[in-house]
Amino acid sequence: MSRFSAWIEVYSIDEAFLGLRGTLDELHAVGHQIKAEVLKLTGLPVCVGIAKTKTLAKLANEAAKKVEQLRGVCVWDRVPEATREHVLRRLPVIEVWGIGPRVTKRLNTMGIFTVADFRATDPVLIRNKFSIVQMRTLLELRGTPCIPLEEEREIKDQLIYSRSFAEPVTNREDMEQVLSIYAQMASTRLHRHDREAKVLTAWAMTSYFNEDQSHQPAATVALPGYSADPVVLTKAAKSLLPKIRPGTRYARAGIVVTDLRPVGAQPMFDQFVTLHEAKHIGPLLEQIKHEHGPAAIGLGRAGLREGPAWQMRRNMMSPRYTTHWDELLTVKAA
Repeated sequence: MSRFSAWIEVYSIDEAFLGLRGTLDELHAVGHQIKAEVLKLTGLPVCVGIAKTKTLAKLANEAAKKVEQLRGVCVWDRVPEATREHVLRRLPVIEVWGIGPRVTKRLNTMGIFTVADFRATDPVLIRNKFSIVQMRTLLELRGTPCIPLEEEREIKDQLIYSRSFAEPVTNREDMEQVLSIYAQMASTRLHRHDREAKVLTAWAMTSYFNEDQSHQPAATVALPGYSADPVVLTKAAKSLLPKIRPGTRYARAGIVVTDLRPVGAQPMFDQFVTLHEAKHIGPLLEQIKHEHGPAAIGLGRAGLREGPAWQMRRNMMSPRYTTHWDELLTVKAA
């Protein structure tokens, strides 16, 4: 998709925003070119929504999926106004990008049930009742761009790394391995974004359906100083272990690091810098993982070569034909 625009934001594993310019007919033609190119190179059918704002582009994308006559491409302003208004009056407000179930319930109590209802509401009222985020969404529905493209999605206030387990974790030894791996993955993400943290919270929880053993332990640790070092984060994460009840079937765990700042924002006195941080152990581990794969090395139990039984199952992952040599597609001709 980057062949069609210099402005691109990879929003998720299967979605991206592009910045485009041109007349409505030109944009319609580019949308079909993008759709055809992705299908040709990956074999994946996609839909394209084009509009003045990201929120409207998401709505246009939904229309492209559901309206057969659009053939997978919807330029919002190219659709007749009467048709657009009809769609907005029929769509429930929860279909708006960024409006979740909780916000939807509160909007419903205010008499706001459809996208058209939400768009017609006073923006200041929405800001006072909810937040500036929902007000921006409303303005975007009116065609005013308020959510810019983010070429690199920065981590700002906090970073979360959590996963559900394929099999429940029932003892402290396995939970130690979980927390070690997750803390070191959080360290990797912090290094990637040139950030360091001051506070770490580790948590675990049983399944919502496991009413007999319901348990959600958590532990919050203030780090000795701002750090992204995997050794520091791993030690802090292990503070949760005394709260783990052996025999309890934990279904999920996670690491949250908060109070973030750019690396080197404030120099530290040498006596507060740990030995492994002074020797840049963290960047060395990242270099090894980059060259030999994420499972090549780890600290403590995170370095065990045997894949843990609790690890999330990835049996149904799509093959990576275009990015990994060992998964290159082999075609046998008869």
